[in-house]
Amino acid sequence: MTAAFLTAAALRDGGPAGLTKALERTLWHLGFQDVRVVDGAHDNGADLLAVRDREQWVFQSKWKAHGVADRGGVDDLERARAHYRADRAVLVTNTDIAATAETRRRALASVGVDITLWHGATLATIGERMPDRVPRAYTLRPYQEEAVAAIERDLVAEGSALLVLATGLGKTVVGGEVIGNLLRRRLGAHVLVVAHMRDLVEQLEKALWRHIPKGVSTRLLTGDHKPGTLDGVVVATVESALSSARAGYRPDLIMIDETHHVAETGRFAELLDLCGSAARFGVTATPWRGDKFDITARFGVPSYKMGIAEGMAAGYLSTVDYRLYADGIDWDVVKDVSRHGYSIKDLNRRLFLPQRDEEVVEHLRAAWRETPDPRAIVFCQTIEHAEHMAELLSVSSPDWARASYLHSGLPKRQRDVLLNEFRLGRVPVITCVDVFNEGVDVPDVNLIAFLRVTHSRRIFVQQLGRGLRLSPGKKALKVLDFVTDIRRVAAALDLRRSLEAEESEHLELPLASRVEFQDETVGSLMDMWLQDAADLETAADEVRLQFPLPRGIL
Repeated sequence: MTAAFLTAAALRDGGPAGLTKALERTLWHLGFQDVRVVDGAHDNGADLLAVRDREQWVFQSKWKAHGVADRGGVDDLERARAHYRADRAVLVTNTDIAATAETRRRALASVGVDITLWHGATLATIGERMPDRVPRAYTLRPYQEEAVAAIERDLVAEGSALLVLATGLGKTVVGGEVIGNLLRRRLGAHVLVVAHMRDLVEQLEKALWRHIPKGVSTRLLTGDHKPGTLDGVVVATVESALSSARAGYRPDLIMIDETHHVAETGRFAELLDLCGSAARFGVTATPWRGDKFDITARFGVPSYKMGIAEGMAAGYLSTVDYRLYADGIDWDVVKDVSRHGYSIKDLNRRLFLPQRDEEVVEHLRAAWRETPDPRAIVFCQTIEHAEHMAELLSVSSPDWARASYLHSGLPKRQRDVLLNEFRLGRVPVITCVDVFNEGVDVPDVNLIAFLRVTHSRRIFVQQLGRGLRLSPGKKALKVLDFVTDIRRVAAALDLRRSLEAEESEHLELPLASRVEFQDETVGSLMDMWLQDAADLETAADEVRLQFPLPRGIL
């Protein structure tokens, strides 16, 4: 069977971007690792970089509606090979190359610069001979196999399923396996994968390539991408998927990523109602919603569930060294609230004395020195605060000279380049607001600082999850939480109690997670105050609290 995305028609109809995307997917099937699209301004003649067998490959793609690729492609590639110090260089076109290009290629070969050509016929042969699915560098973990089986069972029996897996446990891997298994059983099945953000949709499409047979095409459906057909696997933003559904598109299976965005009414709800005959399953790490809508009303009780504490205790997530900095407690308020009671909003304003940014830097500096090969994310309050903290960090230590900020106000390409620099360790610390909440994975992160007050349990868990993925050489995730909200304290205490309960059943683990207060006097007070932490962490600002005065507080 040939690869659906490497046929002459598919390459012609896909245009320049389509050729680059087809090449990117092909490289994964051919066993390359770390495939990166670098096409754009200042790309130095390269379109893709990839690594295989410890060799750096550079690719230049030249799409032609008709005619052949000229000498310019060879010259661009020669420049890229030198700039990226590549071991191998490949010029890729969906047609062929001109005689002048071939002459230039041979001239370079005569001086030891070898450039390989993949033309349309080469791509067709590769499409026939390459493996049906991307070779795996991993095997499914036992719980992932159980999750796949549970989802498939519920899809058959109920027509719906729900997967709840903590960030870092591979919910996209499980979802991809379910979709891949369906397509191997029914090659012509129509699958729709939906998410709420365009960046997340683009990431999902590429992640699914590892699970989908080569005979199945993937289509990106967003405001910027309108495929001619909706066969195979369509990965779409909810707005674009809803527009197609209103026009009559009906998939056989729908997967909703980040299912906590599904509400009782709204775009997701309308999409599911229009596609009522489709089997559906949702995947999320955080099933809670601020409006209290229960997503099980749409997807049923979870087919499989594993939370942060369970994942840590079982050794599938990094252990965590979590320290809360609530040293600036106003003890007069402690006595007062024990007698009179305040709303959560008033209590936060009166109880906590926030630390200055300069004090935060000093605590971060100490943690940095204690952390082997540190890679840090600092969650800030606003875009302006993120930019200020990046500047402050960059002048505070030579180690942080390349500290950078990342936020939604930056162009997408700039964000992508910065994330690649961060993944490679060239940028040691990133300050941000919410870009890392969903869909961004950097397993090497081993230090997180919370400077942002969030009243959402979901956002807290998502941000914490950015550092919980396992990575070679990573000992633990160190967390510095400069807490200024009683609900954040409740969330941390709830996590500590869950960890203690789970770890008591896994005594063989060499490392255990810990959640501690920098000032244990504060920790003891909070522990006595917040016995029902799980309920408090989702409470609204106007809820009034009154606590008994702990012993020893006069």
